[in-house]
Amino acid sequence: MKVLISLFALSFSMLISSQNLETPIDTVVTTTHATKIKGQTVNYKAMTGFQPVWNNDGEVMASLYYTYYKRTNDTKGNKRPLIISFNGGPGSASVWMHIAYTGPKVLNVDDEGYPVQPYGVKTNPNSILDVADIVFVNPVNTGYSRKVMLKNGKYQDDKTFFGINADVKYLASWINTFVTRNNRWESPKYIIGESYGGTRVMGLALELQNSQWMYLNGVIMVSPADYKVLRVGGPVSSSLNLPYYTAAAWYHKMLPAELQSKDLLDILPEAEDFAVNKLMPAIAKGGFISDSERKAIAKKMSFYSGLSEDVILKQNLDVPNRFFWKELLRDKTGQTIGRLDSRYLGIDKVETGDSPDYSAELTSWLHSFTPAINYYIQNELGFKTDLKYNVFGNVGNWDRSNDNVRDNLRQAMAQNPYLKILTQSGYYDGATTYFQAKYSQWQIDPSGKLKDRMYFKGYRSGHMMYLRNEDLIKANDDLREFITNSSANGKAAKY
Repeated sequence: MKVLISLFALSFSMLISSQNLETPIDTVVTTTHATKIKGQTVNYKAMTGFQPVWNNDGEVMASLYYTYYKRTNDTKGNKRPLIISFNGGPGSASVWMHIAYTGPKVLNVDDEGYPVQPYGVKTNPNSILDVADIVFVNPVNTGYSRKVMLKNGKYQDDKTFFGINADVKYLASWINTFVTRNNRWESPKYIIGESYGGTRVMGLALELQNSQWMYLNGVIMVSPADYKVLRVGGPVSSSLNLPYYTAAAWYHKMLPAELQSKDLLDILPEAEDFAVNKLMPAIAKGGFISDSERKAIAKKMSFYSGLSEDVILKQNLDVPNRFFWKELLRDKTGQTIGRLDSRYLGIDKVETGDSPDYSAELTSWLHSFTPAINYYIQNELGFKTDLKYNVFGNVGNWDRSNDNVRDNLRQAMAQNPYLKILTQSGYYDGATTYFQAKYSQWQIDPSGKLKDRMYFKGYRSGHMMYLRNEDLIKANDDLREFITNSSANGKAAKY
């Protein structure tokens, strides 16, 4: 009986001392660090925690988790450039660029980006923290960010957060609060977005100007997703994939000897020219293309893709990406190639079929990122919570209607003579292909009057080009160069 009473007392004590799992509203943990970047010592503070988002009634409707790195041994202080960093999805946490690209720590991976145990992080000697402070932001339902219950016991409607324009609107407001709280109004400001984050930052550029009166020096898009061309089908969207096919086939040594013997960057311009000037018009003709032209296009497409003419003809010249990932090595090794990075190989249950069973590259990356970010936040940044870190979170039925972000970016550039654009893409990215990114940049300003303020950089890797050590170095150096080139240097903002 005494044992039973003791057990009951212990259970009751645990019950009354336990708490509901709640999202912190407004809290921060600060730690101090030092590292070596480009051979120099960089002292910095890391501030990580939650900052609220308010609705029109002044109630907290969500709380966003962020991490802010601020260099402390630079005389520029709060006038240093500030980079506000987002990933994509939509529904992806700001984990990828945080601990693999621009932050002071990177994953424990090999030089090509493959996971290495024990999982964890190591010093990033290439981080741009030497030249700019960085804040990594997690939108609602990503990372630890969550909605917060309102006074009426309900949550804000999903449509307030989960859509192209809704996302841009509340994040712009959050950025204003962050900049004000941290006294960063004098800083040159940049926004960087990866994948869907490209759509996000294109929209944010104008929203920040028109609604928050915040003018930027730069918009950086890493492997950007532009839904005007991405997965919409048709002659433009389909033909823009061909140069990526060339790159992936070249990497796997599937091209004819005439092309395979050349360097990748020597053959891509040929594939780009064919895609725009030959393949695009051919697909546009649909079933009314002549047999002779259809066969000629299939032959040339085979030359640039590593696929057989027969397969291309059976696809009516319009080869889907997912089919390419399954088909390229079907008769060679029977393996599939990765979607986000086609250097990666997968093994399907059967070699038949039109698409891979899984994304070989993503499963590989999740090996590394998930353990590392959970370890890093708790052990090195000192932030502890029972909330689950959502590498990918539920963002409902994302509203892609009224997608005007491309033109919004053009208008922001027209209004702001300081504003410049940098696009970074990996040649082996089969999800948001490098040539689609180039095309999107071409379409931002059809007049051509702003093109001298736009830059494109390509890398010999995939969607997250920075996982490959050589490109980690190069891509960060390209960011440094862009920050320098987009600095005002005392020049007035006028045409």
